[in-house]
Amino acid sequence: MSRYTGPSWKQSRRLGISLTETGKELQKRPFPPGQHGNQRKKLSEYGMQLQEKQKLRHMYGLNERQFATLFKKAGKIKEGKHGENFMVLLETRLDNLVFRLGFANTRRQARQLVNHGHITVDGKRVDIPSYLVQPDQVIALREKSRELDIIKANLEATVSRLDFVSYDADNFAGTLTRFPLREELNAEVDEALVVEYYNKLG
Repeated sequence: MSRYTGPSWKQSRRLGISLTETGKELQKRPFPPGQHGNQRKKLSEYGMQLQEKQKLRHMYGLNERQFATLFKKAGKIKEGKHGENFMVLLETRLDNLVFRLGFANTRRQARQLVNHGHITVDGKRVDIPSYLVQPDQVIALREKSRELDIIKANLEATVSRLDFVSYDADNFAGTLTRFPLREELNAEVDEALVVEYYNKLG
């Protein structure tokens, strides 16, 4: 299954969660799109598991193969819970951290910045959005990219950042100071249901 490229707000309404984590998508119409959007049907156990998987997949903007591969990688981590380790891996992707640092206002835009070579990690250009950043690695804007209007606007609009990243405004750089804790990540996702979904698939 390819990556979803349609309207993100409609997708947020369909899944009942703000995929941008701003809450704007659900402010005016907090119900699914379509003629029967207000008439929510009760989901089966499988339906709930699938919905949680889709929430997480669309939130981070991965296609099905990337998502499943990262889930298997999380399962090989010996310490901690599978679901929580999976969310940490999703959160430490380079495109997500570019979004968290405020260089981009959405993960989709962050992926584009990485793909176009605007981002460096420890001084070296990295154009792979799925690159997994380790604690203490420095993510920065390339010098020629610092004057882009869209990046300036995004940084000016960034009011706060999560505690596991630090930002150096003078150098247009940020650092992953540590791996995130589960309580710092989206509370509207039940990662245990995602684990159950993949366990049923075998």
